Amino acid sequence: MSYENIKIEIDGPAGVLFIARPDKFNALNDATVKEIGAGISELAANKAVRGIIITGGPIPAVPGKPVKHSFISGADIGELAKQTVITGVEKSKLGQRVLNQIEKCAKPVIAAINGFCFGGGFELALACHWRYASDNAQIGLTEATLGIIPGYGGTQRLARLIGRGKALEMLCTGARIDAAAALESGIVNKVVKVEELLAVAKAAVAEIAKCAPLSVHYCIQALNRGLETSLGQGLSIEADLFGVISSSKDMREGLNAFLEKRPPKYIGE
Repeated sequence: MSYENIKIEIDGPAGVLFIARPDKFNALNDATVKEIGAGISELAANKAVRGIIITGGPIPAVPGKPVKHSFISGADIGELAKQTVITGVEKSKLGQRVLNQIEKCAKPVIAAINGFCFGGGFELALACHWRYASDNAQIGLTEATLGIIPGYGGTQRLARLIGRGKALEMLCTGARIDAAAALESGIVNKVVKVEELLAVAKAAVAEIAKCAPLSVHYCIQALNRGLETSLGQGLSIEADLFGVISSSKDMREGLNAFLEKRPPKYIGE
């Protein structure tokens, strides 16, 4: 399908979803959020795609000024300024639905954070399965400085990632942190030069593609479902999925390939 605010590219096993609103530094309006959901569905349904990368499209250079990069600069402030109690709830639930879709995607979704990553952009990155950042990245949940709070799950996912105290400090001060601080706190997995970021994310997808699709899917499912329960319940979920995958053709293929000292040929069944 055609999109106005995002762009999709397929490069081998990697499906790349670019946020493409350069005039707004890739800010999220409702139309863009809906397109992201549709784009994720499209890539998840493509059997050739083994991993999905979300990143910011290029921002045109301004003569005489430093080049700026933007993953997602936040929500579209013009649209936010017009919301009411009713439309505010609807906007929040729309964003939460799409970000839940990302989090529960059967294929790994990697955020490649290039430059500005504020508000709803950071919330989207938190919903991805893991995050890489460029060395010029700036990250924060800045909503409190605008008189609002995060509405796409930021108050919940950030605390689960870095803990209550650190999350509240970021939320209540609207702090913006750099890539090094994000790496230290565990928000991002790796920091690289901006020109290397997409290649690093694609290299991760290439490693994913060497694994059995069902194994990757069940790893995501076991972790996501387990984190919503007690340890005992999580272990039970893991055992059930371990049993289910034991009936798969790919399990037989993977074990036989190991014993026969050859590369496996997985089919996703």
